[in-house]
Amino acid sequence: MKEVGFSYLDELNEVQRQAVTALDGPVMVIAGPGSGKTRVLTYRIAHLLNHQVPPYQILALTFTNKAARELKARIENTAGMNANKIWAGTFHSLFARILRVEAHRLGYPNDFTIYDTDDSKSLINEIIKTMGLDKKAYNTNAVRARISSAKSNLITPKMYAVNEDMQSYDRMNRRPMLYKIYEAYTKKCKRAGAMDFDDLLLQMFRLLYQNPDNIRVKYQQQFRYILVDEFQDTNFLQYEIIKLLLMYDNAPHNICIVGDDAQSIYSFRGATIENILKFTHDFPKTQTFKLEQNYRSTEHIVAAANEVINYNKKQIQKKIWTEKDGGSRIKIIKAMTDNEEGRRVADTIIEQKNRFHLSSNEIAILYRTNAQSRVFEEHLRRFNIPYKIYGGLSFYSRKEIKDVIAYMRLAVNEKDDEALKRVINYPRRGIGPTTIEKIRVLADDNDLSMWECLSQIKFSARAANSIGKFVQLVKTTQEKSKTESAYAVAVYIAKNSGITAQFKAEGTIEAQGRLENINALLDGVQEWVEDDVLEEGEEATVKKGLAEFLQTISLMTDQDDSEKEQTEAVTLMSVHAAKGLEYKSVFVVGLEENLFPSYMSLSSPDQLDEERRLFYVAITRAEQYLTLTHSNSRYQFGQMRFNDPSRFLEEIPDDHVEASISRHREKDIIGTPKKLQGLFKPLAKANALAMDPKDFKPSPMKDLKEGMRIMHLKFGEGKVKHIDESKVATIYFDNLVENQEKRIMLKYAKIQILE
Repeated sequence: MKEVGFSYLDELNEVQRQAVTALDGPVMVIAGPGSGKTRVLTYRIAHLLNHQVPPYQILALTFTNKAARELKARIENTAGMNANKIWAGTFHSLFARILRVEAHRLGYPNDFTIYDTDDSKSLINEIIKTMGLDKKAYNTNAVRARISSAKSNLITPKMYAVNEDMQSYDRMNRRPMLYKIYEAYTKKCKRAGAMDFDDLLLQMFRLLYQNPDNIRVKYQQQFRYILVDEFQDTNFLQYEIIKLLLMYDNAPHNICIVGDDAQSIYSFRGATIENILKFTHDFPKTQTFKLEQNYRSTEHIVAAANEVINYNKKQIQKKIWTEKDGGSRIKIIKAMTDNEEGRRVADTIIEQKNRFHLSSNEIAILYRTNAQSRVFEEHLRRFNIPYKIYGGLSFYSRKEIKDVIAYMRLAVNEKDDEALKRVINYPRRGIGPTTIEKIRVLADDNDLSMWECLSQIKFSARAANSIGKFVQLVKTTQEKSKTESAYAVAVYIAKNSGITAQFKAEGTIEAQGRLENINALLDGVQEWVEDDVLEEGEEATVKKGLAEFLQTISLMTDQDDSEKEQTEAVTLMSVHAAKGLEYKSVFVVGLEENLFPSYMSLSSPDQLDEERRLFYVAITRAEQYLTLTHSNSRYQFGQMRFNDPSRFLEEIPDDHVEASISRHREKDIIGTPKKLQGLFKPLAKANALAMDPKDFKPSPMKDLKEGMRIMHLKFGEGKVKHIDESKVATIYFDNLVENQEKRIMLKYAKIQILE
């Protein structure tokens, strides 16, 4: 073992050193972003080892296996091989380790099976089928999420059955038998000697609470020192287990929690900010240390973060500071459309790479919902900027998007076997794998497409009925695609295939995200249909049908860069996924009311506070350059909608902002701090982009003449310079900063003649 000294304390600032060396009693470390949280946690464990605390008496709880591995590696580097004997890991992994020894005390075998998500869903699906319940009402994912929530709040099946609030909620959602499913699921898991992930916490609580054979004392005596990382992310059940390990007569309460209430952003997973806010109430003798020095970001970014988070009422007061003086001001880009927002972000990335010599992997684009990635992916591809999706798939690679597109492909070409195999039984319509295989074999034997074989096989009555409905759906979309726009056909598919209905029925956070992705796809189709601007060299013969749309996106998605690992690429991710990461340059995009903050948060002060904490997390990922963008209009649910800028933009102090507004070229705006209040109010009615689409009345294009003043729905006022023989107008737009001349196809134009 390597010799361990105390020299590591010299690497800490004064507050960090105090937090590391205060070993006894309850300690709360409030760690602001970039303040050296992991170092404090690591050195505190090293200091315990240096004070002769046996490593097996140290319990360090984390939230990810990656964090646990990093913690162990750092401890080993600091304190030697003793790190291997420390109980460091996730809540689930460490409690599973204990239950492997003690499960028999609860009526489980010690070699119990751990059910993963698919196992749980399969069992729930079987129960729903056995009980003869409606699969649409009792959606498997929704039922599983409800059971998981009950377990996390210590609600047993018996308690669930008599809880009127829960029963009322289930009746309202047409699931009055859900408590019976929960009861049957629990019994079947127990009978199978299995625990799901939630059970690993629930059964650990039972073990300590019911205290068979005085087992609680055993673990209270073993774990003399408990450390919890990211404490703000703990849920009710996790904190109750921690308290059971600590609450006993004459207990020293040697617990150290490390976290930041300002970064509590996981309430949708059951995390409760109340745990960290009320910690000192539960442990009155707590010593509190605030790590307020930020080693990551420049002064402008840190100051903006402080001001923004101060708008939240429920918080532990602190003031983050940095020694990184000055730096670039925060850049705010106001785009006219979400499409322009994507282009200007790509423009700015190229500028930063050239001007500041940034590499692509030093840049990140953060958005509120994964569905927003589409427009940025498209523009990064156009500019040939390599990118990667962190913690998720490229937009067109997501399952729900590929499913909808498969229906589109069949509407254009029913002989597309891959598309047919993908959706013939999705959503489920009772066409099983045996039936599909029978169709495939017949197709191969007779050199036919699978579609052509659908009418040649004798199916069971049930399968025949389901296949008949599927065939009719495809035929109807084919007919519609001949006469209607790509958008109209796409909407018909999304609704009539049952895909959107399935996700609406689930009612889970995951299902909501998938619905948002599908709506983003539909918005992309509508935007493509209504795009009347011709690119350089593009002919005016462009059609706007479904086949042309599919060709457009296939050219975009067939670049196959998934197989070529990009060693240097711009990172795209949701803000939730960005927590704990840092980049030299960060773009936070889509900063509009109802998007960020989310429309779902606006009715609840607590949820709005969490949205603000999410914004706080987003802006504190930036080390040197922070760019905030919003769009005056974007396609939502197939309509162009005009949006107010996010309230969070007005909460940023003027002194730290450089505003860049696409509609204005006044010298007192660009490059000079100015009162933001006026910049972020909705534009006046007289301006082009303030016009509600419902009030916009396009003029007949046959009346359009050269020299006329016009109003374009997206680009505002302009003057017609030329109309060529192919009915393409060249128009000069007054309010555009760049590319003021546009070539507009009059066939698709949204133009109102003014004079």
